[in-house]
Parts: sequence; structure tokens; C-alpha cells
Amino acid sequence: MKDRAFRLGCDIGGTFTDFVLVNDETGTFSIYKCLTTPADPSDAVETGIRGLAEQTPGFLPDVAEIIHGTTLVINAIIERKGARTGLITTKGFKDVLELGREIRYDAYDIFAEYPKPLVPRSLRFEVTERIASDGRVLQPLDADEVKQVVDELLKAGVDSVAISLINSYENPEHEERVKAMVTDLAPELSVSASYEVLPQIREYERTCTTATNAYVKPITVKYLEKLYSRLQSIGFDGKLFIMLSSGSITTVATACEFPVRIIESGPTAAVIASQHYGRMFSIKDIFCFDMGGTTAKSCLIQKGEAGLVSTFEVGRVQRFKKGSGLPIQVPVVDLMEIGAGGGSIARISKMGLLQVGPESAGADPGPVAYDLGGEDPTVTDADLILGYLDPDYFLGGTMPLNLEKARTAIEVKIAKPLDTTVTEAAHGIHDLINETMAAAAKTHIAEKGGNPSSITVAAFGGAGPVHAYGLARKIGAPRLMVPPLAGVGSALGFFTAPIAFDLVRSHRESLDDADFGQIEKLFSELEREASAILEQSGQTDGIAFARSIEMRFVGQGAETNLPIANKDFSEWKKHEIRQLFDETYQRLYGRTYPDTRVEFITFRLRAGLPERPFRIPRLSATAGTLEDCIKGQRDAYSLVQRKYIPFTVVDRLKLFSGARIDGPAIIEEKESTIVVGEDAKASVDDFGFVWITFDKSVGT
Repeated sequence: MKDRAFRLGCDIGGTFTDFVLVNDETGTFSIYKCLTTPADPSDAVETGIRGLAEQTPGFLPDVAEIIHGTTLVINAIIERKGARTGLITTKGFKDVLELGREIRYDAYDIFAEYPKPLVPRSLRFEVTERIASDGRVLQPLDADEVKQVVDELLKAGVDSVAISLINSYENPEHEERVKAMVTDLAPELSVSASYEVLPQIREYERTCTTATNAYVKPITVKYLEKLYSRLQSIGFDGKLFIMLSSGSITTVATACEFPVRIIESGPTAAVIASQHYGRMFSIKDIFCFDMGGTTAKSCLIQKGEAGLVSTFEVGRVQRFKKGSGLPIQVPVVDLMEIGAGGGSIARISKMGLLQVGPESAGADPGPVAYDLGGEDPTVTDADLILGYLDPDYFLGGTMPLNLEKARTAIEVKIAKPLDTTVTEAAHGIHDLINETMAAAAKTHIAEKGGNPSSITVAAFGGAGPVHAYGLARKIGAPRLMVPPLAGVGSALGFFTAPIAFDLVRSHRESLDDADFGQIEKLFSELEREASAILEQSGQTDGIAFARSIEMRFVGQGAETNLPIANKDFSEWKKHEIRQLFDETYQRLYGRTYPDTRVEFITFRLRAGLPERPFRIPRLSATAGTLEDCIKGQRDAYSLVQRKYIPFTVVDRLKLFSGARIDGPAIIEEKESTIVVGEDAKASVDDFGFVWITFDKSVGT
């Protein structure tokens, strides 16, 4: 065996921390799953690695890299547990975090609340300076004021500082000087400057993103340094990579400098894995469905590509209302996330109706069935009562579930208040969470111009394969795919992610007046900056660049993104750019306005290293029989007949290529369970993927 044959993926979720160890030489995998430790997530990381060491003794010195996804950043924002942060901005702009865009997210709610800024007004300070939108210095920076502001920040006891001066994206001269002075006068402070975090137009989004970066930067640095130190103490001396929200991975140094880029660190990995599987099987349209213990994440992959968006929100006051959260303007996979997981709590609402989620029991105390002190019934408790989960085989039998406690909790808190049976209450919980997810999925698919009747649903997560059958039925999808190791799908997905980084630079200029030679210099500068970031990974050969430009009609408030060929920009002709813009705009909106002037707003660049080899090994060629795979039968609830019926229980690890399973069946593995109703059939391919199709004639 060659040295450094192993790679390790580690995904910290709200309830479980998942591990996948792959041997790149043999293609074999080792899996481990344990409860997340919210007080110190690195505890679970060490626990998992020690658990893997029992399966593969002495592997750690041969691990070339660990790829890590974490919810640390987003949890710190939602729970407001970040650093005490100050803001330095241009005189007259200290209230931009509260003014926002002065848009009501709910026009008819006179009591609508808005998220409190991460930086309170008392910690926002102004300095005299002004740069015009074209980069000209209108008013010089007052250095004495900056010194006074630094003194006030220190007196206020801040740990981190955000610097966001007006129009610094066009000319960062003043921001560079302020950052240098803060670093010189107060070297103990963490500093985030907007010209580095987000050199992009729109002061509200830019300031909010920079403030968020500053807010989470100290805790991110502390966590990642502690994590790497713990890994080294148990024998790891390879490279540690972090998953970015954009679906690529980066070094610890970059993640520490720009932690705002890892807010959606974990959820994107399942999407990137789905993208990989889509190429593997030549499937263009996939609905990635990843349901864990706390949330359900999904993404529509079209024409083999997951969409990227440049703005998203965190910490919404109204979780599902756009505009009620803090805007973050960094590249992120276009995910839809709802509060629907195995730990989602069921309760009776004030209206006397059943409500499931978005609150979750998480890992501590977890569902009632975990027998760790939880008292509120959850989706997992309902799935257990309905017979979908085996109480003696949860996590392969390493974590037995308490069926009686789950039954009692649902009876007392749901069934009796609704004057119904425990079975009907459990079915109500299961069906309601499926309905909630299906409604969100239909909306998401419709917004992207997709058609549920022509997509393949790909199920991931510990709870995803349990609910994917019910979800697919509700949205009308014809086919369901459950990949190998679906229960740890995000941790496995890390291996399919490229080492890449996205950069952006705003420079507003009309097409008619633009100097294409200057634009090429801007792109070249971005390429040098991106190359320096990628070189931190230790690889320098084969860096590829992808360019795009954002344009709009002069006076318009929104831009249209145009991917362009990676060639010297001075080789483009102005009429070619105009034609590309008009064609794209007409395709998106039905018409264009050829007589209206257009302008450049933002220039984007993605730099990436060559795709690294990753393969799912084929199943053993040894022929088998289905009888060898059957563990027995147990009664489970039929969503078609609305009663308990016998389900065939199958051991997934024993399944062979070509195996066919008629529903009703339950296919079990250590990390997840697949439910196949009597109106569906499952088959297994050469790589161990389970494909489920529906027979529309059954139950109609």
C-alpha cells in the first residue's frame, strides 16, 4: 500500500457527526456515526476517529487529508454566540445595518420584526473620508479620527472589527490604511475589511457580509486551530480542508480568513455528490433530498449542474419569509432548507392542530426514543412506532431505541389531545412532515422551471431514505435513487468536491465606454489572487479559470449573469457582448430592449484545481439470491392502505448486482433505512445504488 492512501470526510450536523474513510488505492470505505457534541464539536470528531481506528487500526498516519464540514458558523449567527464586534464605516453610514434596503418583507404585518444587527449601534463608529463611485477620492481619510475610534473600540472591549467604507470596492485605498492602523494600534483584534471579504457594489449587503465575517472569525479561528491541534495529537499530520458554501473545498487558512464562506459548509456536499452521480449515470435532472436529524435540505440539479446564487439569508426572524434575515453575499449552492428532520418536534398548536417542526430536539437531548432525557415526541419517534425503524438495529445496533418511551410520549402529548390512537398520531406526524417537505419541494422545482414528473429524487441523510418514498409519491416523481452510504452522504460527498475558490470585483462602467484592456487587467488580478489562495493547498499545477460578468440595463436594479469564454477580454467585440446579453435576457424574461444602453457591474472568477479521482467500487461479482439478503418480516404502516401490513426486511449490505425487491419492503443498513411501499419496486445496480420506481396501478 502506498503512503497517504486514505482520505477522511467528517460532517458535523445538528444531531449526528458522520465519518467516511476512503482508501483511494483500493476504493474501500469505512463508516462511523456518532452524536454531535454541541458544547465542543471537536469532541465528536475525536470520538469518531477513534471509532474508525477500531475498524482500520493505525490508519491515521496514512491519511493524506481530512475534509471537514461544520455548522459552527451558522449556529453562532443564529444563536448569537459570536465575538463582540465593532464596525468602522464612513461618516453618515453607521446605521446602514438597520436601514437595510427599507423593504418590508411582509407588507401586511404591521408588527413585523427584523433581525437585530450583529453589531449594536453603540459599537459602530464613523470616520471622515469619502470615495466616489468611480474611485475618486472626494475627501481624504482623517487618520487622527481613526486613532480615536481604535481607542474607543478597545475601551468597549471588542474582540473583532469590521471595516466597511463607502465605495471601497472601487478604490480600497482608505480601507487599506484603516486596516493597517487598526492592526498596528491593536494587534490583538481580529480584523475583516470589506475590500477583502466582498469588494462588491451595494453597501448594505457588503457591510452586513463583512460584519458577519468579523462576528464569527475569532470563534472559527479558535475552533479550527483547536481541531487541528487535537488531530495532530492523535497522529494526523496531513492537510485539513474545509467545505465551502459554494460546493468546493479550501484550506484552513482561507476558512479562518473568510469564515462567512463556510456558513452552508455541510449541506452543500450532498448536492455535489448528486451532481457527481448524475454525471456517472447520465442523469441531467436530479432533486437532491438530504434529511438529517435537524433539517431537510434539497436542491434541483438541472442539466447536470447545481445552481449557484450570490446572495442568501441567515438568522431569519420568520424562517420561511425572504427578507426577514441577514443578507450574506457570497457564492452558495442554491439550497432550499426547511426545519424538517428526524428530531423535529411534534406538538399541538394554539389552534388545536398537529404541528411538526421547525424546532428540533437536536442531539441533546434528542428524540424521546434515544432515551437521553428527551420528552417531546419527534419524527424519529413516529417512524419507530410505524415500524420503519428497528429499535434493536439503529446505527447497526450500537444505539438501541426505546420504543415504549416513544409510544408514551406520542400518546400523552399528541394522541390524547387529538382524541385519536397512537398509530394515527404517529402516521399524522410522518405524513405531515412529508407534506411540508413536498409542498416546499414543489415550489422550489416550479421556481426553477422544473417538472417533478421527469426528475429523479436522490435521497441522503439518516432520515432521507426513510421519507424519500413518501416525498416522491407526493410530488409525483417517477424514480428514486438511494446511493451507497446514503446515511453519511454529505461526508462521502466531500470527496467529489473540487478544490476551488470564487472571487468577485465590482466595477461599474457602460458597455459603450468600457476599456476592454482594463477589464482584462481586472480579471488577471483576480486570477493572481485566486492562484495564491489555491497554492495554499500545496498544489499549483493545472489551475483552471472560469469567468462570468454581471450586466444590466442602465438604471436597472438587478443584474444578469453571463458566463463567458476564458480568453483575453480585449479579444471580445462590444457587439458580441451585447448580443450575449440580449440573448440571455430574452431567454430569461421573454423579451429584451436592444435600444437601451447596458453596463457592466460585477466581474466574477472561479479558480479550480483539476478534478481529483473518486470512484464508487463495483459490487462483488459473486452471484447471490434474494433469500440470502432477507432478514425476516415485520409489520409496518402502509401509506397506501393506511394500516399495518407485513414488510420484508432486507439487509442492504448483502444485496447483489441485479437484485430486485418488490414492495412492501424495508432495506436496512447501519446508517439509514430505505422504505419501499407496496406500490413500488427496488432494484440494485453494479455499484450498489438502489433504484426505486412506482407502479401507479397499485392502490388506485
